[in-house]
Amino acid sequence: MRIIVLIPFLIIVGCILVAGCVGQIKNTTENNTVTPSVTTVTFTPFSNVSNLTNTTVTTGTGLKGPLRISIGGWQADLPVFIDNTSVGIVTHDKPMDLMLDEGNHTVKVCAGKCKEEVVTIQFAKPRYVDFEGWLLEEVKYAKPTAQMVGYYTSGDEITITIEFINPSSEDVSMSAEVRCGYSYIESRSNNRVGGVAQGIINTNVESGTSKIQTVDLGLASGSSYVYDIPTISKVTIR
Repeated sequence: MRIIVLIPFLIIVGCILVAGCVGQIKNTTENNTVTPSVTTVTFTPFSNVSNLTNTTVTTGTGLKGPLRISIGGWQADLPVFIDNTSVGIVTHDKPMDLMLDEGNHTVKVCAGKCKEEVVTIQFAKPRYVDFEGWLLEEVKYAKPTAQMVGYYTSGDEITITIEFINPSSEDVSMSAEVRCGYSYIESRSNNRVGGVAQGIINTNVESGTSKIQTVDLGLASGSSYVYDIPTISKVTIR
């Protein structure tokens, strides 16, 4: 009788133990499950590269090269501009030496009128720009001056034509004193006597320009005039 009762009891205990083991195995399996992470990668086709934004493009190498600017023996102090930016003054006895970024640059020198040259700068390769030829051919004068361009006579009068030239970077007021020696036959004595006719011309001349003016000089009354070549005795600049 005791044996019969014990057998069902053992069966029940065994079932309970089996159920507990199964539950523990199931929980352990669930706790150790690792969910893999997935990373999504998007590729941009080469045909769409030009549409990318926030792209920084660096131009230039950061390297510099030497440049010397000269006006030869031109007797003046002239302003120099690099890419339209003032960089100082160049003189006949002191060429200007600069270090510029690699690439093309515009070099400009002004003497009333201006002259530009484009120069290509390369690292460690000296470049040289000389403006003397242009100054001699186009500007001709280093400072404001006046020159006689002609004269003619009419009876007891002589007309002198003067050209005022201003190659400087500022407008100026100029005056020129002119004179002309001559001789003539005096009406009363019929003797040949000498005389000098003089006059002054005043004018304003803008920067980088020239202006032509004339002056009439009256002569003493007489006849058979003989003229010297007129001269400019003095030029004043204000």
